[in-house]
Amino acid sequence: QVQLAESGGGLVQAGGSLRLSCAVSGLTFSTYAMHWFRQAPGKEREIVAGINYSGQSTYYADSVKGRFTISRDNAKNTVDLQMNSLKPEDTAVYYCAIGRYGRLVTMEREINYWGKGTLVTVSS
Repeated sequence: QVQLAESGGGLVQAGGSLRLSCAVSGLTFSTYAMHWFRQAPGKEREIVAGINYSGQSTYYADSVKGRFTISRDNAKNTVDLQMNSLKPEDTAVYYCAIGRYGRLVTMEREINYWGKGTLVTVSS
């Protein structure tokens, strides 16, 4: 059974930082690309960042480029999202996700597995 468990969300002031982590079990982690999506209140879920199986290729949404960094540790089966210079518009539930066929994807419909999410609230 594939399980994804996010942690690290919370309340932070604008300009601050948070680090999210996702622990994965139930599959061969080192062969799968990993993703972070988010869903703000009243909005659709959107891609934030993705990283390929080896960590050598990454993708970032334009809205977070230069502020967020995705990384993975294949020995620990974890993927992290370092979020700096946070803005109120970053407020959302953040989800860890795995795409179909293990490749890096950007669309919600291409995701096979989801975590339960962790709430990030950025106050102004």
